[in-house]
Amino acid sequence: MKNIILTGDRPTGKLHLGHYVGSLKRRVELQNSGKYDKIYIEIADSQAITDNAHNLDKVRENVIEVALDYLACGIDPNKTTIFVQSQIPELCELTFYYLNLVTLSRLERNPTIKEEIKLRNFETSIPAGFLTYPISQAADITLFDANIIPVGDDQLPMIEQTREIVRSFNNLYDNVLVEPKELLPDNEVCSRLPGLDGKAKMSKSLNNCIYLSDEPEVIEKKIMSMFTDPNHLKVEDPGKVEGNPVFIYLDAFCTNEHFKKYLPEYNNLDELKAHYQRGGLGDVKIKRFLNNIIQEELKPIRERRKEYEKNIKEVYKILEEGSLKAREAASIKMKEVKNVMGLNYFEDTTLIEEQVKKYSNN
Repeated sequence: MKNIILTGDRPTGKLHLGHYVGSLKRRVELQNSGKYDKIYIEIADSQAITDNAHNLDKVRENVIEVALDYLACGIDPNKTTIFVQSQIPELCELTFYYLNLVTLSRLERNPTIKEEIKLRNFETSIPAGFLTYPISQAADITLFDANIIPVGDDQLPMIEQTREIVRSFNNLYDNVLVEPKELLPDNEVCSRLPGLDGKAKMSKSLNNCIYLSDEPEVIEKKIMSMFTDPNHLKVEDPGKVEGNPVFIYLDAFCTNEHFKKYLPEYNNLDELKAHYQRGGLGDVKIKRFLNNIIQEELKPIRERRKEYEKNIKEVYKILEEGSLKAREAASIKMKEVKNVMGLNYFEDTTLIEEQVKKYSNN
């Protein structure tokens, strides 16, 4: 069996540091590892419409923003197929067929959906498209025979729902769909980076993000205003590192080499944490240290993005070519799916002959 990866993002804004540590950095590593036969990255604009149907300009404008962030982070269109979801009509068709394999109550029990509905305050006004987007994700995965899906632990219910659909389909028709497995981050801290305000999730809607394209002075201002330990009021006060966003970011980004460059009085993060916990270490000092690390990480990304921004037509061409390549693969798989479902009326010579025989005897 081939090893095929599929992953992606909804184009509802520029990508931020949470996307970077949670998925983008890992995608580049996976792409360059040479271990995978195919890698698909989807800009999921159709899924973005499920809660932005009345603001399509937001989706349209952010397709290019997400593409720029992909390329700036090192996603290589020669190694990875980047495509736009809405340009693959087979995905909508397969979603429609899968809708018949999932009950409404099962969708409503999906923990990820329940959390997202709560986050968006949908209450009783849930768009049907939004409620069913786990089925759309199942179509995305299975139409490309993807068997490895890089996700955070918050997305595990979506992968399990895809597996349920695969089993139902294969049992009903024929064993033509591949059951996917999740690929979790190596660093548990990277599964979900908290917001600058200490909220559980970095989110565009909460305005608590550092964007990959932010300028240095913007990044510094955001980091210096970060939430820390609210009880650490004076330098001499003992501080907590558990749940402290600054230390969570340091867990995700810093290495011993960073201490040699920017904070040589400490050998490693454990020493820094110990000092903070016993008191005598101010928040400003650790924020400045974090700022140096984040600036170093994002500088090459920002510079590559500015180079791609000079030739937007070329970026659209990359998306178009990737979408054409993805559709070619999708059409082959869709034909296989329809064949086992018996929706191949004009190619099924046995069916035609049976019907000819049936009516010739009347």
